[in-house]
Amino acid sequence: MAKRKGQRMRTIQSLAPAKINLYLRIVGRRPDGYHLLDSVLVPISLYDEVHISVASSAPGLVVRCDDPTVPGGETNLAYRAAALVCQEAGLRARISIHLHTRIPAGAGLGGGSSNAATVLKGLNTLLALGWTEARLCQLGARLGADVPFFIPCRPARLAGIGDIVTPVPALPARSVVLVVPPFSVSTPWAYRRFDELPPVEPASARPWQFIPGEWPAREWLSNDLERAVLPAYPQLAALKAALRRLGAEGVLMSGSGSAVFGLFRHRPAAEQAASALQAHGRVFLVGPLPGPPGAA
Repeated sequence: MAKRKGQRMRTIQSLAPAKINLYLRIVGRRPDGYHLLDSVLVPISLYDEVHISVASSAPGLVVRCDDPTVPGGETNLAYRAAALVCQEAGLRARISIHLHTRIPAGAGLGGGSSNAATVLKGLNTLLALGWTEARLCQLGARLGADVPFFIPCRPARLAGIGDIVTPVPALPARSVVLVVPPFSVSTPWAYRRFDELPPVEPASARPWQFIPGEWPAREWLSNDLERAVLPAYPQLAALKAALRRLGAEGVLMSGSGSAVFGLFRHRPAAEQAASALQAHGRVFLVGPLPGPPGAA
């Protein structure tokens, strides 16, 4: 919303989508401990709502969330994103952020990273900073590995620690059945557990070959973190097996979990699968997004 003459408060409301990983390979580790990735991410039609207000009254930063399990203070990525904008822009203003969350936390769906990217983009618009997408991606990389992906927010291949984002063509329509069991998986724990595993044979660590306009074949849907997570959470392996039995043409854990998704070519089959899995957690029937949702 553009600022009007005499108006003291500016507001913007945006949708922050979740993501799924179609492919996640850990290809190395930097001396500072950050893991080097090769991953393909796709935004999906499951959203948080981010409401941002900027006023010219006494400076301050407040983040509120309607999910009591999500912290609203300085540990929240949306808070850190707003604080980073203030620091970089030399800004003194009152910023209020309200998060209406629908993306489950601790599920490997990138909700916190998406919210942070949405705050970066929203404040760039509200404050007329004129920062480029590349600048926003650089700032996002200082907040978290997935944040740069959510700046352009379109299907992409990630490299480095997630800060090298290369767009890939939009994928054909599919129905995605997303199952989030009633527990979360700690991302730091998953990576530590992975580091303790013996290395895989080179033949099983082939780089993913992207074919424009096609979903990856079943054998290319792979996630290195499954080797670390599934033995400790056998419920996730059971969910993957159930999705296959119900007709999914591809099944994978997203990120570090706990979310598992199945890809369905035909929506009626996806609807039947979503109905059959209701007892196993929160179930969402969504689709891939070709690009970012618009701001209201």
